[in-house]
Formats: sequence, structure tokens, C-alpha cells
Amino acid sequence: MDNYPISSRSLEKHYHIDGDCLGQQYKEHFSDFYTWSQYTHADQWLLFPGNIGKFLSIDETALTNGELYTIITNKKAKGKKGVLVAMIKGTSSDQIIEILKKIPISKRRKVKEITLDMAVSMNKIVNDCFPKAIKVIDRFHVQKLAYDALQEIRIKHRWEAIDEESEAIRQARYNQTQHKPVILSNGDTVKQLLARSRYLLFKSANKWTEKQKERATILFVQYPDLQKAYSLTHSLRMIFSKNERKEVAYTKLAQWYRKVEESSFNSFKTIMNTIHDHYRMHLLSLLMLN
Repeated sequence: MDNYPISSRSLEKHYHIDGDCLGQQYKEHFSDFYTWSQYTHADQWLLFPGNIGKFLSIDETALTNGELYTIITNKKAKGKKGVLVAMIKGTSSDQIIEILKKIPISKRRKVKEITLDMAVSMNKIVNDCFPKAIKVIDRFHVQKLAYDALQEIRIKHRWEAIDEESEAIRQARYNQTQHKPVILSNGDTVKQLLARSRYLLFKSANKWTEKQKERATILFVQYPDLQKAYSLTHSLRMIFSKNERKEVAYTKLAQWYRKVEESSFNSFKTIMNTIHDHYRMHLLSLLMLN
């Protein structure tokens, strides 16, 4: 039978005990927490050099109270035992480098590849601490930029719709008439259409429900720029998602560049320049990974 971790709180119902009290008692009296070699700095940083592998990931994440931590993991462990290499409070590159250099250079030189985002600080950390590693940009960070750009356009239109509705209400009051919003064929007002389209823009069209298909059709007729932006976002996702040879992927990416250049979307042009700037960091090494 597999062993699964049990929290102290999960024992409350069955054994009629105070789970929080049990947890505290275990920590202070039964566990070896206070004699742990990393006890004195556990709230600031943790290092597990034995978990280093040839392929690592580095990212930042928010934990308790929104505090940011820089986390390095071993990709081979796939989220299981031995995955954590380092967890360091904060995102300052100099601070992270100082802590990581506590790991012997012989271990750090064994790292062949590190997946990271496009932050300059991350690049500096990898250069200083893992001199033999190839840097690979996480494709999901690139795709998120495109999603953010698409949603930015939708939100802009939504604020315009809110302003137009507010002005129409004021005019109706001034004329002592009742304001009647325009109701679209699916029953949405324009403001509702833009608010309710948020999630469908994250999905491929072949995964839309019937209601989402109807809403998307109306949305794209009302706002052709959203349709163009959605098409650019979807095209970029397909380049990264399909298993293809790099040469084919490069060609399709060049075609995507041309479409972006022909568009009027400054945010997508920024994404294009960002991708181009990171060619040397083996951005497309993840093109064949779903």
C-alpha cells in the first residue's frame, strides 16, 4: 500500500483531538526540527544539494502572505521525492547567487540545462551559479504574454462599454426617460458580452461549448480586432504545442512575425521582439515538448 502524508488536522474528527495542538507538540517535542541542520535559516533559505540533477527549473512563486520565493527544482523528479534543490526567500539575484554558491561548484557544474523565464535576474543567476548549463525559456511564460496581450484588448473594450453605458444612463436621466441597454442576440448586453468572453479567449475554438461558440461569433463581429488578436494568440500556442522539427517551427514563427508586423497591436510586437531577443537562450528547445 502506498504511504500518504497525514495532517494533524485530519486526525481531529476520528480521535477527538486538537489537530493544531498535536501538530505543535509534534514539531516541538517529537520531531527533530530544532536539531535540523537547516533550522537556523529555514525561514530564509533551504538547500538540498543532493537533489541536483542534469536538468533543473528555476522560477519564483508566492507562498504565505504573498511573499515571493525563488525555487529551483529537479525536473527528473517530476514533483515527487527529491524534487526540491533550493527555496530562497526573495528574488534579488545577488542574494540568490550568494546562497546557491554554498552548493559545491562540482555539483553545480553537472547541470546541463535550466528552464527559466525571461527575467534578467534569472538569467544572471544561471550564468553565475550554473556555468555549464544551457538556458531554456519556458514556453508557458511566452504564451502567458500573448494571453495577457489578448485580455488587455478585451478589457480596454469593456471599459469603453462601461463608459458608454454610464453616459447613456446619464442622458436618460437628463431626458427623464428610462435607459434601455442594447440586448444582443444571445441575451447579453455589450458590457456582459465582454465580461463573459474572458474564459473562452483562453481556449481553442474546438473546445468551446455551444454557448461559447455563439458568444464568440457575436464578439468577433462586434470587435474584429479581438478576433485578430485571438488568432495571433492561438497561432503562437499551436507553434509551441505541436511536435515538429525545429526547422518547421522556425518557419512558422517567422510567418507569425509577419502577421504581427501587419497588425496594429503594439503589445504583440513587444512579444515578438522579446522572443527574438531570446533566440540565443534556446527558446525553441521547448517547441517539441507538450
